[in-house]
Amino acid sequence: MTLDFDEGDELRDLRAAVADLAGRYGHRWFLEQARTGGTVQELWAEAGKAGFLGVNLPEEHGGGGGGMVELAVVLEELGAAGCPLLMMVVSPAICGTVIARYGTPEQRDRWIPGIADGTLTMAFAITEPDAGSNSHEITTTARRDGDEWVLSGQKIWISGVDVADAVLVVAKLADAGDSTLPGSGRRTLRPALFVVPTGAPGLSRTQIPMELVSPDNQFQLFLDDVRLPADALVGSPDAGIAQLFAGLNPERVMGAAYSLGTARLALDRAAAYARDRRVWGTPIGAHQGVSHPLAAAQVEVELARLMMLKAAWLIDHGLDAGTAANSAKYAAAEAVVHAVDAAVQTHGGSGLSQENGIGALVTASRFSRIAPVSREMVLNFVAQHDLQLPRSY
Repeated sequence: MTLDFDEGDELRDLRAAVADLAGRYGHRWFLEQARTGGTVQELWAEAGKAGFLGVNLPEEHGGGGGGMVELAVVLEELGAAGCPLLMMVVSPAICGTVIARYGTPEQRDRWIPGIADGTLTMAFAITEPDAGSNSHEITTTARRDGDEWVLSGQKIWISGVDVADAVLVVAKLADAGDSTLPGSGRRTLRPALFVVPTGAPGLSRTQIPMELVSPDNQFQLFLDDVRLPADALVGSPDAGIAQLFAGLNPERVMGAAYSLGTARLALDRAAAYARDRRVWGTPIGAHQGVSHPLAAAQVEVELARLMMLKAAWLIDHGLDAGTAANSAKYAAAEAVVHAVDAAVQTHGGSGLSQENGIGALVTASRFSRIAPVSREMVLNFVAQHDLQLPRSY
């Protein structure tokens, strides 16, 4: 078997086309939207019309027929231009993947074309206030009432509900009961996934104030006896865990792509400044105290990209991508934190000026270590699955 690390002309052309579109908007535009209460819907619509948002979705439903490799490339290039689209992590990557793979023909016809061209956006809701990273403890329930489903519960840290047409909600079936793994005392999650229109009676939201400079908002959701038709259930409740992870591994890959784009933006800005800024007649980039942190961050970016592309390739080929997807997310989060920190330090005081825009990346980069899965939970996964160490929780 030959390993080929050449992306090829198609991916290079895709990168160039996305970079061209994103370059017409850029980081200043992105920050202006964030600081004035604007949205990225103009760019979202253009990206959808160009076929970038649905590049991973089936052609027969309006998508590009590609996979996670192509979708990750799109988000990375958007981020490198300073205008990442966070809802790409959610709408086409998680929701689009799950519905395309497990939805009924009617569900695919109804939702996938709009997700693919950007005319429809779907949010994703799994995290709960009292469960956090322990998804086995979710309490949002779905019970049958005649031909309908009734959902009750709360969700938190749900992105983009204000721009979404529907939310893919993870609940547990009320009649499934709580089961535990033998000898462990730990609960097992038996999830079911439901498409909930954002205008459904009983569904309400509260925006969470954030220190994050971003036009994408976070919400807490309340489901108070939300009634849904029978066809709101996606796939089979008996295969819910497989359906859930079909979306979570792509989420981790896209989280990595988001981080890598931001890291590239920070390093590009810092390198340009270090080449031009002269102190005592010498460009500051000539000094190892400046150049080495930037170079080390660049190495981390390149390594993280390799793991991201590997994870995306595994997903696209139907192979186990759990370790690769988690490792990619971890590596990219570390890379962006180090890249942004080095970029701020390179700029000195101006690195925290609002005019420069680098300072706004500090919180965004730090958030990458927390979402969509914390670095600690990634390390737990690797310790248990790759090193075969005892589970600590």
